[in-house]
Amino acid sequence: MSIASALDTTGNPAPLGLLGFGMTTILLNFHNAGFYPLDSMILAMGIFYGGLAQIIVGLMEWKKGNTFGTTAFTSYGLFWISLVTLILLPKTSLGIVGPDKQTMAIFLAMWGLFTLGLFVGTLRLNKALQVVFGSLVVLYFLLAVGDWYQNETVTRIAGWEGVFCGATAIYAAFAQILNEMYGKVVLPLGPVKKK
Repeated sequence: MSIASALDTTGNPAPLGLLGFGMTTILLNFHNAGFYPLDSMILAMGIFYGGLAQIIVGLMEWKKGNTFGTTAFTSYGLFWISLVTLILLPKTSLGIVGPDKQTMAIFLAMWGLFTLGLFVGTLRLNKALQVVFGSLVVLYFLLAVGDWYQNETVTRIAGWEGVFCGATAIYAAFAQILNEMYGKVVLPLGPVKKK
C-alpha cells in the first residue's frame, strides 16, 4: 500500500495577514499618538481587515500545516474583534459596563505575554518577523502601562511605537510578495540559520 502526497500549490496567505495586522495597527496607533479620535474607520478596519481577514489567513495557515501562522493570525484576528467589541458593547442598550483603565491594562498585558511567547518562535523564522513581534511585545506593554497609570505621554509614545510595529509588518508582507513575484530577494527578510 502506497501513500500518495499532494503537492501544495496554494498561495502564501501570510502577506494578507501581515497587511491586515500592519495597516490596522498603524491606523489605531495614529489615534494613540494623538492625530485623530477613535472613529468608525478604525473600528471597521478592526472588524474586517485586522479581524476577519486575519482569522481567514489563520485557517489557511492551518490547511498548510503551519502551527505558528495558525496561532498568530487567528489569535490576532480575534484580538481585533474583541477590542472592537470592548469599545462598542458598552455603547449598546444592554447595560454592559466597559473595562476601566486597570482592567484594560491587564487585557493588554496578557496580549503582551502571549506575543512574547510567539516572539520566541520567531527566533527560528526570520529577522523581519523578529522585529514585528518584538516591537509588538513593546507596544502591548507600553499601552498597558499607559492605561494602568493613566499616563497620556506613555500612550502617545506607544502610538509612535505602534506605527513602527505596523510598518514592519507591512514591510514583511511586501517582502514576501515581491520576493515571490520576482523569484529573487527584492526586500530581505533576514533568514535565520537553523541548527
